[in-house]
Amino acid sequence: MKIKTILFFGISLFLISCSMVKYTEQAKLTIQSAEKNKKQLKKAAKYFHKNKQSDRLDALLFLYENMPSHSYVKVGLFDENEVEVTWNFSEFKDYDEAKNKMDSLEVEFGELHWSKKEKKIDHQTISSEFIIDNIDLAFKAWENKPWSKEYDYTIFKEYILPYRGSNEPIESWRSWRGYFMDSYKDIASQMFDQTDIIEAAELINNDLKTWFKFNSKYYLHPTDQGLFEMLMSKEGRCEDITNLTIYALRANGIGATSDYTPHWANAGNNHAWNVIIMPDGKATPFMGAESDPGEYKLSSKAAKVYRKVFSEQKDNLAFKLIDDEKAPAWLSGKCYKDVTKEYTKVTDVRLELNCEFPDSTYNLYLCVFNSGEWKAIHWAKLNNKTANFTDMGVDIAYLPMFYVDEKLFPAANPFILTKNGDQKNLNGNDLFEKEVVLRSVTKKNIDRSNNDGRTVFLEKGEKYELFYWEDGWESFGTKTATESPLKFNELPAKRLYWLVKENSDEEERIFTYDNNKQIWW
Repeated sequence: MKIKTILFFGISLFLISCSMVKYTEQAKLTIQSAEKNKKQLKKAAKYFHKNKQSDRLDALLFLYENMPSHSYVKVGLFDENEVEVTWNFSEFKDYDEAKNKMDSLEVEFGELHWSKKEKKIDHQTISSEFIIDNIDLAFKAWENKPWSKEYDYTIFKEYILPYRGSNEPIESWRSWRGYFMDSYKDIASQMFDQTDIIEAAELINNDLKTWFKFNSKYYLHPTDQGLFEMLMSKEGRCEDITNLTIYALRANGIGATSDYTPHWANAGNNHAWNVIIMPDGKATPFMGAESDPGEYKLSSKAAKVYRKVFSEQKDNLAFKLIDDEKAPAWLSGKCYKDVTKEYTKVTDVRLELNCEFPDSTYNLYLCVFNSGEWKAIHWAKLNNKTANFTDMGVDIAYLPMFYVDEKLFPAANPFILTKNGDQKNLNGNDLFEKEVVLRSVTKKNIDRSNNDGRTVFLEKGEKYELFYWEDGWESFGTKTATESPLKFNELPAKRLYWLVKENSDEEERIFTYDNNKQIWW
């Protein structure tokens, strides 16, 4: 009897061990922190294990290892008393109409702001059905599309497998993979070369061009749209366009993601665009629903370009913060890679500081001037008052800054990183310009609706205030424009300047003044 009992338990333990999923350590941590969603994550893993699909199980564990860094945040519009204000975005046809409505609401309710209502972290909310469907369809496209066969598993995991493009909502109404796989099921028959990834991407993108358009009103949309909303609206901002294109390409076995610059270096705003990842790992840029692959150039200067990936990048700042140290919002991201040198000439920048450091300050930030503010574009660890910044875009004005109490403060003088990589320090000390003659206020702020970069001339009768940089913007006085150029005498020399029209949106660009000319940055 004892022998039978021991044999029974031995067989039972063997069967149990054979049925157990072997999780990686990081995947285990994800499941442990999934709270009420643990069963859903385990269910998906057991499904692939039971069906002896080790390749799909490995792909699932890759997603689990990185899933805690991905989420969707639902936000609302609130007044100063944190009372939510009704905001029906779909009723506006363009940016001006939406902005006017926002302005009228602020007249009625006071200053408004967006606040988080709910954060849906992927591993705590995603369903087993969604993730199983996503993985099955990703493998189906990779294994069966004639143009996908040259992709290796590494590129597949990072650029075809992931189920989201950015921070958009995950929608369970229907898999975007199934939707776009069905939409473009016949494109192989239209191709000259069925192994050509770019040709397949162009056919898909040409269709997207026919029905999805850019609309600047979506700058006032508080989040990236999900697929369902985009199918209804048929328009969006850059992030929406790139996500839609990512869906359509990945669903058909084409490696795709989005590159972006958080802040233009010589204009306001930011930008995101698509890239196709080729089997050799090289990227082909384009703007989904607008331009063809290989026919795309950035409209403004980028100090930094980053690539969205699904996997956590352990060299990112988010993994280097000490104690309760904070970082500028977007730099806290864990899933992006620096690809600046793929787009522009770059050089490393070494800075030695002579100032006192704020308490608990371990990093220095390089900032660009964007929409009236200095905004952090890269970081470097401080080591004996020295900071080394890698791969900075050239021919750009930068300002080194500290980040304290969630605000940026100057740490040194601004400088121009010249085309040949030299640092031109902008501190004129006691130098003065005898006479400064200003004929224009700025180069036109470059955006998607007007990227001609023309000079904007002074408007007769309007008041303009001239600022120069001296540990902050210092006013040098206000003058009213006439038919003649504005003239300022004894202006501190060799600095950064900023000429701002009264009551403007502060999109005027900064400039230096050399050889009686304004040089825009």
